[in-house]
Amino acid sequence: MHTIEVVLAMLVAVVASGYLVRILPFSLPLPLVQIGLGALIAGVFNRGHALEPDMFFLLFLPPLLFLDGWRIPKQGLFRDKGAILELAFGLVVFTVVGAGLLIHWLIPSMPLAVAFALAAIISPTDPVAVSAIASRVPIPKRLMHILEGESLLNDASGLVCFRFAVAAVMTGSFSLAEASLTFLWVSVAGLAIGVAVTWGVSAFQRWLWHGFGEEPGAALLVNLLIPFAAYLLAEELNASGILAAVAAGITMSYVEQTGRISGSMRVQRSAVWNMVQFTFNGIIFVLLGEQLPGIVERAIQSMELSGQHSAWWLVVYVLAINAMLVVMRLAFVWLSLRWSLLKARMRGEKGTHTPGRVVLAMSVAGVRGAITLAGVLTLPLMVPGGEPFPARDLVIFLAAAVILVSLVGASLLLPRLLKGLELPKDDTGRREEDLARRIASKAALAAVEKARQQLVEGQNTTNVQLYNDAASRVSLLYQRNLEKGQGPDEDPEQVKRMEEAYRSLRAAGLNAEREELFRLTRRGQISDEISRKLIRNLDLLESRKRD
Repeated sequence: MHTIEVVLAMLVAVVASGYLVRILPFSLPLPLVQIGLGALIAGVFNRGHALEPDMFFLLFLPPLLFLDGWRIPKQGLFRDKGAILELAFGLVVFTVVGAGLLIHWLIPSMPLAVAFALAAIISPTDPVAVSAIASRVPIPKRLMHILEGESLLNDASGLVCFRFAVAAVMTGSFSLAEASLTFLWVSVAGLAIGVAVTWGVSAFQRWLWHGFGEEPGAALLVNLLIPFAAYLLAEELNASGILAAVAAGITMSYVEQTGRISGSMRVQRSAVWNMVQFTFNGIIFVLLGEQLPGIVERAIQSMELSGQHSAWWLVVYVLAINAMLVVMRLAFVWLSLRWSLLKARMRGEKGTHTPGRVVLAMSVAGVRGAITLAGVLTLPLMVPGGEPFPARDLVIFLAAAVILVSLVGASLLLPRLLKGLELPKDDTGRREEDLARRIASKAALAAVEKARQQLVEGQNTTNVQLYNDAASRVSLLYQRNLEKGQGPDEDPEQVKRMEEAYRSLRAAGLNAEREELFRLTRRGQISDEISRKLIRNLDLLESRKRD
């Protein structure tokens, strides 16, 4: 099967998965449907596509990590930075040491260094998998921010631990000092490179626009290439390409706040990135499904050749390792919360109590994904002496099984753990939105009045009346934002229903306008050019209303 046919088959599977989750009579998470379709492709064509880990890292991870860093709420990221850093770095080290020792105890035939390598590669959670689960599970916002932040940062720590565990297998030695210095360089340099690439490219692009005008197609392409540039430059300098892509995305959100990009550009860019996100997310899980039949087959052969246990012991290993990961994560999260409460009391503050179900949900939500799969497939085939890498097929199988079980477990357990959970109401977002609308409306009214005065200057009476009427119509839109602010005795539910009704009626009007324009075009009463222009305006207006 040629590469182009594999790519087309995967794209068809991604498209089919989007409809299957809607058609199936029972609810299944999208990633599991895509994994199943990938396994089906491998079965139909009698083999899976040979996955090249380096190519996988380069093609799929930078844009997805870039987009996650771009869209993650920065206020939540910095507010909970303490918890995120503890999970992203402390939990990874805790998992590598604890799970490595337990895996070696559970599977004595697996050398200790190999057990540490397995523990390291299954320690980082995956932002792609976490986002996929979150799209179908009502996770509280703050919990979701912590999970997203953790998954964006723990890849570097997990991969560095994995790299040194593999080096210990290959050389038979390990240096804690060298590992610490390497980790420091990998993290700091990766973050710095990501920030520098985004700022540099954005500054150069603004200079081009100022001197030669804006070219939307080229601007979109440059935006898509930024994560690849950050990733490749970081890898060339032996830093973390993953952290560079994340930092580039976070920086892009600050670049966007300068407001130097047109609204139409933002609409186009959002549509392109949404398509990239859906496609690449789907391909990652389809690829995992394609690898599964071969991974399982090689693991069974490895168990049979060793002659130590039946192949059914693979199921025992998988369940034991997943239970081990959940328990260790639960213990670390609980201890971290206790420590946070203790620090708050020492500062004279009153710590907030976290419900037990939320703590358990954080433990179950540690979903593994693409990082684990691609990382474990980079294991060498042989050690320097020419002997096969110890337990390589078994390690790959166990890592893939952890991905599957964590996905299934989170999909089944999280809705039940979070069902009916009552959390303190957080009206901060709504207050900020109302404040922003009022301030923006005041600024808009002042700008409209200033523009009206400039337009009517030196005009005749007819034109003055025309400009005054136009200004009044525009001002009414902004005046409504100032007058409809929620009063102290106003029911929030009524305000919400009123806004929903307004949006519904406005959407009905926009749809009717579009249908009429299409009808006029079909009858030849207006040209295609005029039709496209007017419909584009309606699309932009509708996108603003949805925002």
